[in-house]
Amino acid sequence: MGEFSQFIVPVFGVTGWKNSGKTLLTTRLISYFTEQGLRVGAIKHAHHSFEIDHEGRDSYLMREAGARQIAVVSQFRWALIAELQPEPEPDFEEILSRFKGFDLVLVEGYKQLSFPKIEARSSFQETRQRLSEDRDDIIALASDTPLTASDTPSTESKLPLFDASDIAAIAGFIARELKIKLS
Repeated sequence: MGEFSQFIVPVFGVTGWKNSGKTLLTTRLISYFTEQGLRVGAIKHAHHSFEIDHEGRDSYLMREAGARQIAVVSQFRWALIAELQPEPEPDFEEILSRFKGFDLVLVEGYKQLSFPKIEARSSFQETRQRLSEDRDDIIALASDTPLTASDTPSTESKLPLFDASDIAAIAGFIARELKIKLS
């Protein structure tokens, strides 16, 4: 995984199909790493339009009036909202460049980009296709149900398997892979 050294901060992804437990696993990992004293950032890739400001809010009204970029700032947080049409979605490196000074950035989504990932699986997911069969950047599996030999064909049999609720074990694996020290 040496090709990832160009990133300004260690990056690790959680990938999987819809309802595979990606968000639950990601948020639990964020909590764990934060409790270990790390400064953690997160990137969530959405395949659809989304709203972070809602109808009637000042920022929404400003955007609807034609502002191409709006910053909402308070003493507790800030957000930058940018309208992209007609520009394309920013590339991953551009987004990641905003995460200087973090110890780790956890990424949910970006299935097609190459950086180390764990594949989340669940009995609730809609798609049974195994992402790890075709991707060498998926370096571990986490499932909410025990994985059997039939769940892990020979191409996957060498991947570490984790119970999705064993956050300490998964976090330890990620830390070792990225050479991050935990307290």
